[in-house]
Amino acid sequence: QVQLVESGGGLVQAGGSLRLSCAASVRTFSDYGMGWFRQPPGKEREFVAAISWSGGSSYYADSVKGRFTISSDNAAKNLVYLQMDSLSPEDTAVYYCAATRSYISNLSNEYVYWGRGTQVTVSS
Repeated sequence: QVQLVESGGGLVQAGGSLRLSCAASVRTFSDYGMGWFRQPPGKEREFVAAISWSGGSSYYADSVKGRFTISSDNAAKNLVYLQMDSLSPEDTAVYYCAATRSYISNLSNEYVYWGRGTQVTVSS
């Protein structure tokens, strides 16, 4: 069982930045690809970004490409980050960290472990 805990959410003005962190209970990166998803108010959960278990590959939703960066702490092997720049009110959502046994994936049904989420609110 892998437990994931997100942190770093909060309230930020449009154009600002936040960095989300996800801590895993075990050293996961030799076994799991990691991803970030988000659920805006009143909408379904959507893919944001993913990184391979090796850290060598990453994949982004078109809506965040060029603004968000996913990375992993290869030394600790149990931390993954989401750097979010140029935030807009459309980025307001609960952000979830998740782990997949796939090398890398943008499909939520391929993720087997999920955190409880952290709220990100972007004011205009």
